[in-house]
Formats: sequence, structure tokens, C-alpha cells
Amino acid sequence: MLEATDRRILRHLQADPTLTSAELADRCGLTVRTCNRRIEKMQATGVIEGQEAVIDWAALGYSIEVSLRFTLDKTQSRAFDEFLAAAREVPEVLEIQTFLGRVDVRLSVIARDLPHYQQLYRDRILTLPHIADIEALMHIARVKSDEALPV
Repeated sequence: MLEATDRRILRHLQADPTLTSAELADRCGLTVRTCNRRIEKMQATGVIEGQEAVIDWAALGYSIEVSLRFTLDKTQSRAFDEFLAAAREVPEVLEIQTFLGRVDVRLSVIARDLPHYQQLYRDRILTLPHIADIEALMHIARVKSDEALPV
């Protein structure tokens, strides 16, 4: 379990990950040394996995997002492993999720425009191994996208 002080640190880090150590410590009512020690402990225990730059792919010219749901041919013993390995090699695949149920895998794919998506779909997606069925869902709007946890 996290202590209240650790939760306060996480809330401030989530709200503004660009805070310096001194600013974060000040907002949390801690010394810089104590704040850094707590952050290091949360990193060591896996509570904080890392920090990353979040890049707006639309600002880089990608205007299409498609969610592709796959059912795989599970008669092949290595279907999942081979499909996932091949999907990882497609640069436009942003996210891969696996499921239990009717859908086995979901890929989140981006493209610059519809012609680029069509080419990507024909040349890279349809050639992925062990596909039994595909359902494509064209992304229209992101209603909520929040990585922050209620700590």
C-alpha cells in the first residue's frame, strides 16, 4: 500500500510531469532529498514504471485511426505468437491488445490518410499470419483519454 505522501507525489507527477525535483518537493511539503528517495522507492517497486514523451501523431500528419479486431485461426498451435510477432513489426501499429472471447487481438493502427490506410491494410495487415476474421472500426472521436490514475 502507498502512504498518503506517496499518493500526493503521484498526483502532482501525473498533473505535471515536467516539475523539477525542487518544485515537486515544495508542492508535496517535503525536502528534495525525501521526495527523491520516495520516487526512487516507487520506481524500484514498479509503482512508477518510467516517464515518456507523449507525441500527438495527428500533429505529425496522421489523420486516420482504425481499431482492427482479429479472430485468429487457433487450429495452429503458434497462431498467437506468430501473429503478435508479425504485428509488432508494423510501425503504424500503436497498440496491441489480446482478449479472451470472440475477439482474440485488437490492433490500434494509424495512417496519414485513407489511401495510406488502404495500402497499409493490403500490404501489411492482410499479410499477418493466422487471420480467420477481421473487423475494422474507423475512429471518429476520442471522448476520453486519461492516463492519470485516481491516487
